[in-house]
Amino acid sequence: MPMILFAFVVRVRDGLPLSASTDFAHNRELQERKQQLRKMSKALGRLPERGSVRGQDLNIYFVCTEGVSYMAVCHRGLSVAKAFCFLEDLCWAFKACFDSTAVSLAARPYPFLEFDGTIQKLKQQYNKVGGGPALEITLAEVQEDLKRQPPKALTLEELELSNGLANGHVEQGPGSGQTVRLEAVTPAGILSLVLNIMCASLNLIRGVHLIEYTFQDDYDALWSVVAFLLGFVCCLFQCHLYLSHSSRKRFKSVSLLGVLLLCNLYLFGLRNAWQLLFHTSVACLSTGLILSRKVLDRSNDCGV
Repeated sequence: MPMILFAFVVRVRDGLPLSASTDFAHNRELQERKQQLRKMSKALGRLPERGSVRGQDLNIYFVCTEGVSYMAVCHRGLSVAKAFCFLEDLCWAFKACFDSTAVSLAARPYPFLEFDGTIQKLKQQYNKVGGGPALEITLAEVQEDLKRQPPKALTLEELELSNGLANGHVEQGPGSGQTVRLEAVTPAGILSLVLNIMCASLNLIRGVHLIEYTFQDDYDALWSVVAFLLGFVCCLFQCHLYLSHSSRKRFKSVSLLGVLLLCNLYLFGLRNAWQLLFHTSVACLSTGLILSRKVLDRSNDCGV
């Protein structure tokens, strides 16, 4: 299997595709990576100058320089240094054929489609065993450069966020920064919000009621009060995470679920088995819905 499967050249300022390699592969993951490249091309102004996105079998690598981004989809078996070496060679070859004026004046997609021939030659050179003539010298230079300035490793969630911001999915809140529009709230989401508020209310009522006895004569129940009030706070935070976008959403939602499970486990005895099952089921349902609610795609954004 070839190590370099697809190459893409894009103008940074507006994401206009300038050229791309021709391929006839019908690999499902390759098609997904191509779609991600097209989304990335609309958000290049928000991405670092050099970075990578890891996939299951195929990775994306990109370099932005002098207003042009050079992007490639490579097999995971290809070393990072060789992938960026390919992009550097692609950059030099493109500059040798087209100057900055031609790039800035381009008005239609793929105006330099004839550059595909050069891309195919470079791909063949790198896909050969040994990597082609004089590659080792260039590779050593790129390896040294990567040690000095490692490329930024991006996640698919970060790409979705960058693409959402770049496509106008942004609202200015009073006194706040930018927020991102999420997919519409589903009936299951409304149900989870109602149940979460119910659980939060039950935790608060039980906690406040227990405080009265704690300060009278039973200080041993202090940790039970803490568990009830902590459960109350976590339920409210679950509602917040579902309704608004947050960085590190997966980590926060899983952490909240863990705290709620521990609190309910500690309260075994003050609650019967059915009550514990109800509270843990609501927590798990809310976590699943938080993780499944994605950033709104441009095609689904009715406000655009």
